[in-house]
Amino acid sequence: MRPGTRAADAILRPLSRDWAGLGIALLPAAAGARCVSRGAARRIPGGVLCAVALALGLGSLRHLVHVGRIQVRYPAPGRMVDVGGYRMHVLAEGDAGPRPTVVWMPGGHAGGYAMYRLHALAREQMRSVLVDRPGSGWSDPGPFPRTTAAEAVELLTALERAGEQGPYVFVGHSFGGLLMANAARRRPDLMAGLVLLDPTPPDAVAFGPALPALRHAPRDQTALALRHLFGLHPLAGGKETDTSDDPTQVLTMIELRTRASCAAASILRELSPDGITRDGWQTAVHDGELGSLPLLLVAPRDLTGGGEIFDAVDDPEESARVRHFFLTVRERFLAASSNGKRVYTPEGTGHDFPDRVPEFVVQVVGSLLDRCGPGARKPL
Repeated sequence: MRPGTRAADAILRPLSRDWAGLGIALLPAAAGARCVSRGAARRIPGGVLCAVALALGLGSLRHLVHVGRIQVRYPAPGRMVDVGGYRMHVLAEGDAGPRPTVVWMPGGHAGGYAMYRLHALAREQMRSVLVDRPGSGWSDPGPFPRTTAAEAVELLTALERAGEQGPYVFVGHSFGGLLMANAARRRPDLMAGLVLLDPTPPDAVAFGPALPALRHAPRDQTALALRHLFGLHPLAGGKETDTSDDPTQVLTMIELRTRASCAAASILRELSPDGITRDGWQTAVHDGELGSLPLLLVAPRDLTGGGEIFDAVDDPEESARVRHFFLTVRERFLAASSNGKRVYTPEGTGHDFPDRVPEFVVQVVGSLLDRCGPGARKPL
């Protein structure tokens, strides 16, 4: 691991604790007190430092009070299970019957509750499980650095210690798809199938055009953690007075805790050329590694919703090449299994289709479950 990476995680580790702001506030307080004690010439800068310390301390206290209210108002709806000195949140509902259990994983580094609408539909028909990655949702922060390889192991451990039993069908969207494919590679004996919802292809990071949103994501998440830490929640998005029971709003409130942004800042470093070079061998799933596992690649037919990527490319020929690259690179996931099938999403949907057409996604997953009952895997 590079020195810069180690230094970043050394900073993120304490920042992931909501009380860290009080400790940080003590630094200018101590410096200010020292200046004041050194004589009149240093009283003004000392006073400024003490004022800064007071502002930081008050902001930190505001954050801690806010976190306390959130914990009371939004208790974990599922179980907290120990995975080795820290806990992960697992919400499991519905009856599996003779069919495999479905485990959902959202994109980015969001908590499993981001897929609650899918879960709510699915639990009426199947055993449905949501898991919060460490740092996300209701889960504890976990150790740093955060990596896809480590989180694949943590996911499997959390399911086992929550009492869930395979076989499983893992369903992952975007960055969550990469995690689910990684976990399936590690424990093929537990897998009945894999559904990848427009998953993040490592090739897009390693060989694709530079994407500013990905390049700046770790920095932006760290800045977000600092704003939360010192009580600037309204500026960071999310109103304290929000009383909505909408799953997205609930998760937004829960993830005002600094651990969510710190965990995201750590793991999103994988989505850079340097990160893929460093972690790609443990992150990627290569051709044939899933054997004959039934695999559905569900993604839009075109690049609806991706205009911000292509608008940045002025040259028409280069823009066409970029479009072709992003249309084809995700298809590589089909090569991971000899039993893969491509499924197109409804016309007009883009990368966010799991939120827009949840009924369609649950139907696709249900169709795979029907083929993955007791017995051998059936060709798709």
